[in-house]
Amino acid sequence: MLTEVKITTPGIISTLKRLKFNENHFYKSIAQYIWNSFDAEATRVDLIYDFSPSGILKKLIIKDNGYGINHNELSSKFKPIFVSEKSGGSMNARHTSTYHGKNGVGRFTFFTFANNAIWHTVYNDGNLIFRYDIEISANRLEFFSGLESTPEIVNEPVGTVVEFMNFKRLKRKTKSGHSAKSAESEMVDYLTKEFCWYLELNKLDVKLFLNDVELDYSSLIEDKEHFEIMHESSNSTFKVRYVQWAHFLENEYSKFYYLDSTNNELYKEYTTLNNKGDRFYHSLFVSSDYFEDFNFDSSECSIQKNMNGGCRSDDAFKSLMKELTRFLRTKRKPFLKEYAKKMIAEFEEEGIISKKNKDDFELIQIEDLEDVVQELYTTQPTLFHNLKKEQKQILIGLLNLVLNSQERERMLVIIDQIVKLDFDERKELSDILKVTNMSKIIKTMNLIKDRFKVLKLLEEILFNHDLKANEVDHLQKVIEDHTWIFGEKYSLVAAAEDNFEKALKNYTKILYEDDSDVYINHPDKYKQVDIFICRQEKNHDSIHNLIIELKHPSKSLNEAHLSQVKRYMRTIMDIDRFNADTYSWDFFLIGNKFDSSGYIEGEILSNQRKGVSGLVHSNDQYNIFVRKWSDVLIDCNLRHQFLQDKLEIEKCMLVENLESPNEAVEFAKNSAMVK
Repeated sequence: MLTEVKITTPGIISTLKRLKFNENHFYKSIAQYIWNSFDAEATRVDLIYDFSPSGILKKLIIKDNGYGINHNELSSKFKPIFVSEKSGGSMNARHTSTYHGKNGVGRFTFFTFANNAIWHTVYNDGNLIFRYDIEISANRLEFFSGLESTPEIVNEPVGTVVEFMNFKRLKRKTKSGHSAKSAESEMVDYLTKEFCWYLELNKLDVKLFLNDVELDYSSLIEDKEHFEIMHESSNSTFKVRYVQWAHFLENEYSKFYYLDSTNNELYKEYTTLNNKGDRFYHSLFVSSDYFEDFNFDSSECSIQKNMNGGCRSDDAFKSLMKELTRFLRTKRKPFLKEYAKKMIAEFEEEGIISKKNKDDFELIQIEDLEDVVQELYTTQPTLFHNLKKEQKQILIGLLNLVLNSQERERMLVIIDQIVKLDFDERKELSDILKVTNMSKIIKTMNLIKDRFKVLKLLEEILFNHDLKANEVDHLQKVIEDHTWIFGEKYSLVAAAEDNFEKALKNYTKILYEDDSDVYINHPDKYKQVDIFICRQEKNHDSIHNLIIELKHPSKSLNEAHLSQVKRYMRTIMDIDRFNADTYSWDFFLIGNKFDSSGYIEGEILSNQRKGVSGLVHSNDQYNIFVRKWSDVLIDCNLRHQFLQDKLEIEKCMLVENLESPNEAVEFAKNSAMVK
């Protein structure tokens, strides 16, 4: 006789498919039967299976040593879907791992991979042990057999064996050419992620075997630690097992598991760092006799103390939570730092953070931005979770704008409006903003200090005749390495012994990343310039170029030297590839002094009305300048002195913001570690 389950087969299948039980994920269905075994208090579950060489399932049996299915309870056990007693209904059921076979659906999910399922179950009723069978067919899920049978008395261990037959061809979403082992591997991977936390929770009592081999989930453990927390005033000891998982766990989030002194689970709840938008998957198992009479109901605890044991308002519990939270934050930080580095690298690949065409000072600002982004991620990864490219660009652009303004400290207000910060997070971010700002200041000042040193060395080369410095080996080498002397963001195109044809090749490579050969049809294509540098503006529509003719420190600049520069200009004007409408050109003739003829002074005087120092020739795209090194060095020193003075003000503002001597000590410690 068959007993009806009171819901049609299409209705059951439709409901299960909405829960993502289908042929593409047969291993999810298998997991449900294993959970049913653990729900029946099994301490050992065996999955016995076999795949054909072509990936077809040939055998599947699940065997457990649980309490079986009492014949007297069969009718309620096989109630209509979603009416199973397993759902519990109590608030506490959601806070323990007692039941995982959700809503009684597990017994029906075999339809995804087999046509028939039969349960051979042995149970204890009083002083006797009974055995009987239950059978369901995939084409008639609304009926089951077994209720009409009379269980036989046996002398066997209690437990249940579920055997599946008449297997379907699996409709797995795998790439073509995968071997049969792929189906097995896929199943094992899923089951490992599904059960690893439960096996770790019950590691002393519960085992899962696959074809007689105990399931090994060690590959999923990224980090592991055991330690104790003592609370002296309550004389309580808490033994803590921490596990960091390498992957997201199937159907289980990061949680605290509270156990008694014999490691029986009493309660579980989300950790403070669960679902933070990062990939820090973890479990903490905390055992203590303190929990044996503990009242986990926070609302009740807030009214009065639990008369028989502890509650959440106890100093012991609050102290425990504080220590566990601090421990998790400590563990999480290096993990998040590594992931933050990968995220920043992705930002650079996507062009959201760009170092292209940036001068030395802008690169320091970008380093500051990346340092802050990294620290922000380690504190609040939710800020960067599931952002589209446009959203990333807006966020990074906003951060960069605020960091380089006088409102740096107001970033906390902006972040707090996006994600709520607790006191520790706010304090941590405030310190970070100060330390990273000091880091930026230190890097900038070191850069300026190094540049002042270069300028001093250049003065020695130019004006200390006892050094006997020459144009090519000394003066030109310094300028090649330090083009910032003439302005930021310049790239060296050509130097001594580089002719115009070679310069054009370098030019196109720098500006357009085009490394192909170029050819110039011009009689002066083999002419050589001393220094050729270029700069591309941010909008990529404007290219500014400098050609610099350097003269030996002992030589006086004269008409012949200026005529040489004018020939360079005419050569450039005749080469089409150098003459886009968006190009501009400045030619510099630089030396220590002018000759006594007055020619150079006359050329400068005739162009004085244009208000540009040293200008001797000008049109729409081309300018020629003659300058003394003394004037160039004065301009450069003034430019860097302004930056140094501005940084001194920023340093003073940092010191003014200190709130206590302890903060000063900690800030100095962190700043000393800045490289």
